[in-house]
Amino acid sequence: MTQQDDGSGVARYLVLFEEDAADEGTRAMTNVAGIRAVHSGEIATQTGDGLTYLPGGVLWADLGVAVVTAATDQINALRGTLANRGPIAMIEPDRMVYAISTPASHPASIDSEEATFTWGLRAINAPASAASGAGVRIAVLDTGIDIDHPDFVDRELVARSFVDGEDANDGHGHGTHVIGTACGPRRPDLGPGYGVASSAEIYAGKVLNNAGAGTDGDILAGIAWAVQNGCTVVSMSLGAPVQPGQPPSVTFERAARRAMNKGTLIVAAAGNESARSDGLIAPVSHPANCPTIMAIGAIDQEFKVGDFSAGTLPDSGAVDIVGPGVDVHSSWPMPQRHHTLSGTSMATPHAAGVAALTAEVHQGTAWELWARLSQSAARLPLPSTDVGAGLVQAP
Repeated sequence: MTQQDDGSGVARYLVLFEEDAADEGTRAMTNVAGIRAVHSGEIATQTGDGLTYLPGGVLWADLGVAVVTAATDQINALRGTLANRGPIAMIEPDRMVYAISTPASHPASIDSEEATFTWGLRAINAPASAASGAGVRIAVLDTGIDIDHPDFVDRELVARSFVDGEDANDGHGHGTHVIGTACGPRRPDLGPGYGVASSAEIYAGKVLNNAGAGTDGDILAGIAWAVQNGCTVVSMSLGAPVQPGQPPSVTFERAARRAMNKGTLIVAAAGNESARSDGLIAPVSHPANCPTIMAIGAIDQEFKVGDFSAGTLPDSGAVDIVGPGVDVHSSWPMPQRHHTLSGTSMATPHAAGVAALTAEVHQGTAWELWARLSQSAARLPLPSTDVGAGLVQAP
């Protein structure tokens, strides 16, 4: 679904610039269509803690992308320049994306070992790892975080909202849950340990509103923020369904490659649109279907593919790796404190946390980090179209 206009032909768009052509591209937007994109570093207008888009648009220079608000005639004028091989590479509508999770099937199911560590942590070998993610920055782009949650007291935590009119506090719950899996404690004072990278520095970017919905533009803003702050990994438990054979977003693919070249790996939920028990396997969702975004599928406690988990289909995106994603216990906004959910959303922060542990142990580029995660994954007796390289494993 795209961002609809307001009845006057005005809507939001993503404008992708060619490599190292952001300045030239912004000048072209002004000269050709009268659209002025303000550099993200110049933005001072805020509503609460949320980003307010100024008339025209915002340039995220590290990604070479501008998010603009424009009328149809302005966008048509810009599209007329694409055939000239100028600084503007692509124009796409700003789509809606959503938090990806489902209710747990057995929310009260806790075995004797679960009293110490969740099944997910045990499945990825986190309790046996000496690494904790210390010194590594993880950006989790979601619905924000319960900043006053007792399980995150004394942690290095930076929160920023990119949602107009909403601060970074989590009014939904999904963000707090996935941040807990990626970066929560291994030894909380209540319940089992559930956090993979328990000493990592947390960058909580709110890109989905309190109803669990957001836009491509806000996600790109969050990715750019993560890159600017030197985050090693970006975890995105969000997305939108696509049709089989539908190509990935060129803008997101280019942005992901540029982020990787600057040292930031992006992992994203593969999607929950499958109904495998009914014979339906859905393609990997947007933006995880981009080749340079690591798509994370889900397995259950029996190491079987989650019934909802997307799969690799011909001419569609591929599942790259899997993580624990069924009946996952993690943090939740107070006063509830903890909650159990299922989804590729829950698998994704397991992978992001392992990426942080791996980065702590092994220095290297984001491309090398991707390779290490794939090479160290536990092979499963399941089709690679469902589980990719296998189950992510802590170093």
